[in-house]
Amino acid sequence: MIDLKTLEVWFITGSQNLYGEETLKKVAEHSLEIANGLNGAQQIPVKVVYKPTVKSTEEIYAIIQAANTAENCIGIIAWMHTFSPAKMWIRGLSILQKPLLHLHTQYNRDIPWSSIDMDFMNLNQSAHGDREFGFIVSRMRKNRKVVVGHWQDTDVLAQISTWARAAAGWHDWQGAKFVRFGDNMRFVAVTDGDKVEAELKFGFSVNTYGIGDLVAVINGISSTEIEALINEYEASYTMDAALLKGGEKHQSVYEAARIELGLSKFLVDGGFKGFSDTFEDLHGMVQLPGIAAQRLMADGFGFAGEGDWKTAALVRAFKVMGSGLKGGNAFMEDYTYHFDPNNALVLGSHMLEVDASLAKDKPALEVHPLGIGGKADPARLVFNVAGGEALNASIVDMGNRFRLLINEVEAVEPQNDLPNLPVARVLWKPYPDMKTGCAAWIYAGGAHHTAYSQNLTAEHLQDFADMAGLEFIRIGKDTKIDQLRNELRWNDIYYK
Repeated sequence: MIDLKTLEVWFITGSQNLYGEETLKKVAEHSLEIANGLNGAQQIPVKVVYKPTVKSTEEIYAIIQAANTAENCIGIIAWMHTFSPAKMWIRGLSILQKPLLHLHTQYNRDIPWSSIDMDFMNLNQSAHGDREFGFIVSRMRKNRKVVVGHWQDTDVLAQISTWARAAAGWHDWQGAKFVRFGDNMRFVAVTDGDKVEAELKFGFSVNTYGIGDLVAVINGISSTEIEALINEYEASYTMDAALLKGGEKHQSVYEAARIELGLSKFLVDGGFKGFSDTFEDLHGMVQLPGIAAQRLMADGFGFAGEGDWKTAALVRAFKVMGSGLKGGNAFMEDYTYHFDPNNALVLGSHMLEVDASLAKDKPALEVHPLGIGGKADPARLVFNVAGGEALNASIVDMGNRFRLLINEVEAVEPQNDLPNLPVARVLWKPYPDMKTGCAAWIYAGGAHHTAYSQNLTAEHLQDFADMAGLEFIRIGKDTKIDQLRNELRWNDIYYK
């Protein structure tokens, strides 16, 4: 479980020394109450930490410098209670390395009509103090999220929560390591990309390790460990008698457990947050990791098949952002279509490796031939995914920038049995409709691999894209092909 409560956002209030000690005392009292209110809000998944009011260039620079170096600080929330001349913020904002949320609020919700006087007005100046701050952030071309409304409003708390989850995902990428076992699937374009540019842009590294390095760890796993994991399998999943000890397919389960334990040890010992593999490079392995990849994703690791390191990193970010929310996040692939004009559907799946955090019911552990890769029959979890609102997301390398593309979808309950398809599967309807959604995805260059989410929204991904400096393209209920193609053309000009 990824615990977001170990992370902090700092609540920083701007003012100046013009108003005298009595006013500044009130500013501090109000700021502390707001920070504590946000920190106590159930919706916000991280700690909100109050910081003293900043009133000068030097104080602003010092607090932002401290935020940059604080290990658990994932971003700052800035609010101007009074008027804070924005030239004071230039030095501090110029070094800011953490995500920024500008909260345009005020301490009081309502105007006290019968008692309002100039003392009240001098104290409660957010209406124009925040505009002064907003100008300098815009002038400096700094990405940020602007949230407007009273700090106790449910909608305001929800927007802050969304930003905080995106900031947690971005923070998790900084210094993260992802391992590729083997290289990219041969001749495939969209899953490849510039790993050096990704490290410069996103803060995570991707490096390849030989399958032999992994096999050596797998072969060192003891029978006692393997048998203990098999007992966990039997307690967690539906299993046929042929897979139990003494059954004709038990050896496949035994080898799958050995692979999972070896993979887990390799990742944990190496400090990796995710991995990819490929069926084209399995030298020394008995079978392609199926249940191993599924269960490691359920534990929070990122994964994608065929060397797709970008999607593996995105799945990990989704795991962090969605931690504690109902629903799951997993590796996915658009596999095949149902072109019924009255009920068009996408069948999403993969050969083996869709995460059971998406499962509607108790998964079944099964062993079947794979028909690809030339190895022994792999064990995998088979299940249907529940219906409901969801989204698919893809990061693609466009040569001069990375693009984050999302398609909001409606997953639907399976309408037919699939007795001969022993994989995890989900059916969905792309928004705004099948033809528009699929055409828009292809025009935007989206990959066939995606990160699939049941609990994140376009707003989470928009905030994350702003933090990461990603081009963001959303395909949703209001998408029209002509408008989307124009957006893509305009973006090409912008990024040149």
